[in-house]
Amino acid sequence: MRKGIAVAPGVAVGTAYCIHEIFVNPNTKRLEENEITAELAAYETARDKTAADLRALQAKVASQLGQEEAAIFAVHESILRDPNFTDKVRDWIVNDRLTTDAALHRLIDHYAALFSKTNDSYLKERLNDVRDVIIRVSSHLSDVLRPESNVLKGPLIVVADELLPSQVVALGDIDVHGIVTQAGSKTSHAAILARSRGIPAVSGVRGILRQVTTGDTIVVDGRDGHVHQNPDPEALAAYRKLEREFFDLKDQLAENREQPAVTADHVPIDLLANINTVGDAVAAGAMGASGVGLFRTEYIYLTHPNVPDESEQLSIYRQAIDAAPGHAVTIRTLDIGGDKTVPFLGHQHQEANPFLGWRSIRLSFEHPEFFTKQMRAIMRAARHARRRGGEVKMMFPMVTTVDEIHRLRRMVRRASRQLDSERREYLLPPIGMMLEVPAAAVTIESMLPLVDFVSIGSNDLVQYLMAADRDNPKVSHLCDPLAPAVLRVLSSVITSCGKYRKPVTLCGEMAGQPRSFVLLVGMGLRSFSMSPAWIPSIKELASQLSISTAEAVLKRALRCKTTAQVRKVMSEEIVKISPNLGIILDTA
Repeated sequence: MRKGIAVAPGVAVGTAYCIHEIFVNPNTKRLEENEITAELAAYETARDKTAADLRALQAKVASQLGQEEAAIFAVHESILRDPNFTDKVRDWIVNDRLTTDAALHRLIDHYAALFSKTNDSYLKERLNDVRDVIIRVSSHLSDVLRPESNVLKGPLIVVADELLPSQVVALGDIDVHGIVTQAGSKTSHAAILARSRGIPAVSGVRGILRQVTTGDTIVVDGRDGHVHQNPDPEALAAYRKLEREFFDLKDQLAENREQPAVTADHVPIDLLANINTVGDAVAAGAMGASGVGLFRTEYIYLTHPNVPDESEQLSIYRQAIDAAPGHAVTIRTLDIGGDKTVPFLGHQHQEANPFLGWRSIRLSFEHPEFFTKQMRAIMRAARHARRRGGEVKMMFPMVTTVDEIHRLRRMVRRASRQLDSERREYLLPPIGMMLEVPAAAVTIESMLPLVDFVSIGSNDLVQYLMAADRDNPKVSHLCDPLAPAVLRVLSSVITSCGKYRKPVTLCGEMAGQPRSFVLLVGMGLRSFSMSPAWIPSIKELASQLSISTAEAVLKRALRCKTTAQVRKVMSEEIVKISPNLGIILDTA
């Protein structure tokens, strides 16, 4: 048994499927003599398709963003055309009889060894460019995240070093019942995606890839962060029973989807869903959400083969609106940066502190024409939502100063004038800010007259407030939403929004955590946006919670001096309020 960080609740039993770096178990079989010619042809075809992709991508980025931003793809094509690159792959196919995937895997190791010998940081970063090119070539051979049906049967437990957000999206087509990673944290975007899909997950299990092999039986206990490898028959039977109970309880809770979310004393609570894809919007309705409180549009860019244009974005927004409960969707503009990067926006160079650097709205300001296309698509989608009897809101991430809000307002006006001149139908949606930066929390009352609504992004707000990277296991324990400093800042922001009569929603992951939920209700918050999988549980918790109880619990928590004291108090109170949700809610 190994201990990690519980990042997505539930229990899952399945067959291990190990993802080593960028290739999933490359085929290690030796080619027969009569297979070599076909394998070489397959490589040449994949290489030519990759070259065509890179040329098309370079042209599209150049037209939308400029030649400087497009230059990275010219570099990638030169890597692809380097004779040493292709000669090595051909040599390993012909002389070592490797499959193309295995040869590409060896090529990664070859370049990694070369780059490890230099101390030049710029040259070290070029390894990422080589990896990118090899991934593109491999993508034309097979889906690197899709296991062959004749290799593994039954539900899979994905085991990896760390899953990128775009990889977790790709897992949606595979029968994945659980996820285990060596790195990551509760609030990493991969963890958020796992929760949104209701997949039990554990992160921070150091060295697990050295101990687990594909085909092992794995148990993932996302309640307490335990991972069991090849358990004995007695333990396996016990966990299969827990797995059934977990799914039975989820099914029971899902039956409340048609019931309104209200407290025990009949106060309405708005439970919204965080989504990344149109499929998530469908899941939001199935889980009983009243709307979509956060559409993370960056996943459109992360999973797109090149650069999505305005019409492509508009089509996706319309699909999400059609699928969303009540056709109500709050669309957040591009939040790229930190752990989410795309090369066509200039992320080929690493930053020393990416979460504090060129990201989110700051990056959007650097590319006004590109940013304007997204705002235009959202405004056109708002018209579609109105026709469907719903509403679209437009929200901007990582707003830090009043000046930024004025600048955003000017850009919105410019986009509307463009649409007017082109005689396109659109609607100016409510404009909101995502509150993630402590500076904005401190000056919130000067910002509120300039926005129509506020969404609190607690994941980033907590890490910035505590000066601790949530994905760094050495300091991630500091990123606790129950920290006294966090509770005081949130209470102040919610009170200010009430004073100015501005709607406020909390859309960080703490919205779906029972202890945090009780405290937020006590602060006066009535609108929450969370992973769809959490909604039935939180609706059940709300039905057992009165406002007076929440306010009394909050007073008790605010008297605590340490996070540990707050956690102890809330664990005691949750058991009193909702004792039957222990199997699905983290109440430890």
